[in-house]
Amino acid sequence: MTSIELPTPHGPARVETHCAPEGRAALLLGHGAGGGIDAPDLVAAARAAREVGVHVALVEQPYRVAGRRAPAPARQLDAAWLAVAEALGSGLFDGLPLVFGGRSSGARVACRTAAAGQAVAVLCLAFPVHPPGRPEKHRLAELDGVEAPVLVVQGDRDPFGRPEAAHHREVVVLPGDHSLKVDPEGVARAVGEWLDRVLRPLD
Repeated sequence: MTSIELPTPHGPARVETHCAPEGRAALLLGHGAGGGIDAPDLVAAARAAREVGVHVALVEQPYRVAGRRAPAPARQLDAAWLAVAEALGSGLFDGLPLVFGGRSSGARVACRTAAAGQAVAVLCLAFPVHPPGRPEKHRLAELDGVEAPVLVVQGDRDPFGRPEAAHHREVVVLPGDHSLKVDPEGVARAVGEWLDRVLRPLD
């Protein structure tokens, strides 16, 4: 594991890299709005990725690096994320396909930036379809706008809702709530199988 800081338009981001012995691709994972990169589902996803030969970069947004709890506006999150992706894609992960991913708010960032960052696939852990109790305020347009293959791993009791499977989009439902901490092995299994399958045509 290596920790580095990378400049972005909104301050430095911190990136924790976990490299596989022979990387076939790289998975960039972002954290939730109020949480960090040590969330159980992110840890499980990172482990599963390495086991199928995928390098992992856990990305800590600049507002977290600066010690702020409140998340930055979406456009700042997206700009910082793309700056990190560009730096890694032309540096440590040069020449490798990039998979964007994250949990909750980080999953939204991954979806919104997938096209601009040329991601070959998108992993969404606990995608927040809508604020709890407010299904009319849904964010499905962010998910629907992704043209690359998408995997959504969602808890069966997630108060933020659950998206449906769709063209290019698979949904795996596991026991648990928005934290996805009840079944980390289930998260790892779903992520590992999906990564291995979607990357096979690119090997």
